[in-house]
Amino acid sequence: MIFKSKIKWVAIGGLALSFVSLLVHMFLANTSAELVQYNVMTGFVEDLNINAAGKQGVASRKLWKKVKSLEALQPYANPRNKYPVPQNHNNGFIHAKIFGGFEKIRSSICDLVTISRLLNATLVIPEIQESTNSKGIGSEFKSFSYLYNVDHFITSLRSDVIIVKDLPPELKAARKRKACPIFKPQKSASLDYYIKKVLPKLKQGKLIGLVVVNGGCLQPILPSKWGEYQRLRCRVAFHALHFRPDVLALAHQMLKRLRASGQPYLAYHPGLVRDALAYQGCADLFQDVHTELIQYRRAQMIKQKLVHDELSIDSYVQKVNGLCPLMPEEVGLLLRAMGYPPTTRIYLAGSESFGGQRVMIPLRAMYTNLVDRSNLCNKYELNKLLGTESPLSVNHTHVETAEELKKERGPHPRPQPPPPGRRIYQHEKEGWHGWIGEKESEPDPSPIDLRDKAHRLLWDALDYVVSVEADAFFPGFNNDGTGSPDFSSLVMGHRLYQMASSRTYRPDRKFLAKLFNSSSDNLYFPKRSWTVAARDHLHNSLEEAGLKRQLLQSKLFSFLSHPIPECTCTTMKPIGDHHKCPKWMKDSVAKSHRQQTATTNENEQPDDDDDDDEMDEFQSDSEDENVSNDLTVERDEEMDPND
Repeated sequence: MIFKSKIKWVAIGGLALSFVSLLVHMFLANTSAELVQYNVMTGFVEDLNINAAGKQGVASRKLWKKVKSLEALQPYANPRNKYPVPQNHNNGFIHAKIFGGFEKIRSSICDLVTISRLLNATLVIPEIQESTNSKGIGSEFKSFSYLYNVDHFITSLRSDVIIVKDLPPELKAARKRKACPIFKPQKSASLDYYIKKVLPKLKQGKLIGLVVVNGGCLQPILPSKWGEYQRLRCRVAFHALHFRPDVLALAHQMLKRLRASGQPYLAYHPGLVRDALAYQGCADLFQDVHTELIQYRRAQMIKQKLVHDELSIDSYVQKVNGLCPLMPEEVGLLLRAMGYPPTTRIYLAGSESFGGQRVMIPLRAMYTNLVDRSNLCNKYELNKLLGTESPLSVNHTHVETAEELKKERGPHPRPQPPPPGRRIYQHEKEGWHGWIGEKESEPDPSPIDLRDKAHRLLWDALDYVVSVEADAFFPGFNNDGTGSPDFSSLVMGHRLYQMASSRTYRPDRKFLAKLFNSSSDNLYFPKRSWTVAARDHLHNSLEEAGLKRQLLQSKLFSFLSHPIPECTCTTMKPIGDHHKCPKWMKDSVAKSHRQQTATTNENEQPDDDDDDDEMDEFQSDSEDENVSNDLTVERDEEMDPND
């Protein structure tokens, strides 16, 4: 009897353990995708730490050090003249709608704040159409707040412009009745345009609407007497426009993972955007469907009179003239000429890289530690930024049933038609290139396409923070010639303002195109003279020569790409239009420099034989062609271009 009782309790215990085991397995099944993704990401970051425990050699430190000739430039966007605080009783309200991607949104907001100050008006938080037009995005976000921190934006500009979240009820009703004048200013609109044409309408109706579509609504360069308005642009772009707290938190987490074990990293933005490539006629640099897509977009631009050239032009002539981007393979060769080792951490920025992963293969072969946000963040972290999104209905292609076919073709058709094809699902036809083989015209964006455009704003925000904070930045296609602000130029301008001495390369694509053509048959094993020429050019681009070229090429189209000397001061004797920094800033900079020098001296150890060997290796690349080629062969023995 006792024996049977024990068996009974053992059986009950076994059933209980089985039930618990089943629950555990169900829980693991539901969370396995997130766990696997997180483990892959963690392992990938650990894989980046090659020789992380070792110190940087002499040659490596030279690749990341600050640009000494620009250390005197300091950010200083505070008002320098009499600057009254805005009053609640003003001329009225400005309500604006902004069209375009991340770069156009950022530049347009700065112009709108400046115009509001000029017209003594209250600015209503602008509507970002890229997120407003998207269906089913996170209900907790609305337009501007989808990307930026609204409260910080309003508070930080309270001494410049009065900003409100919404219109008063009576003016909101007038706007719904379309009783307020709407203006669609050009990107190069002058101050006189607003003073003479817009201001009278504002005073009359107390409300105007602005539609901004070209990445701005105020001319980039203003007369010197309006310098305070340029500094206001800087305060908006570099101090007031903070991203959402959760976006910033994830961006800082990405920075922490990139700089694990104290390793520096370089940010690279290819700039391969379809509109810019079509505008400049760079279709032949790509293959297959990508060439057709660029040509189709260029034909559209010609019809819209945005391009005043022929449809088919020689892309290689355009490239020689510096009008096409540096391809990722070329960037890899330039970084290798500079001396960056194959284990260098490179962050690939940009939510859109036209050409896909195919164009990145050569760069990834040279630099295996090439990562982007998908490598540094797991799916849960990225999806968390999107908020709670409502599902979009998936429409399947209709396939006729047997009854419908019988009704359509009669009782006994001869011969019988072929059986209907398999059902074609919507996800098989989605994408920006799925239509090219079936239709002559590009279809309107689907709800999923619109939602993806909204998502790209968040991905660009993450990439923007990582690029601005990078130890070095290399643009692939800045100053693309379209007249609109581009991602690389905005990053370069922000880095120039925040820390002018940071390593920001400003390559001259025209010079480099000729340099590549001179060694086109031997790119992976160039002569010593080619390596020296490339290295000297990139070194010079870090300093004043690169700044002068940036001033001439980009400031005409975007003030934020080159906000000096209006928004900076110098701790040295001022030259030209540069402003002398106040004494408190000089003292602060000097104190910070002394602390940094002391910390560096404490952390640095005397150079041992390894450092001497590394330095000798670095110098030998410039002194002996044979040694240079041997080193190159060792570095690239797995990727011979002749294979």
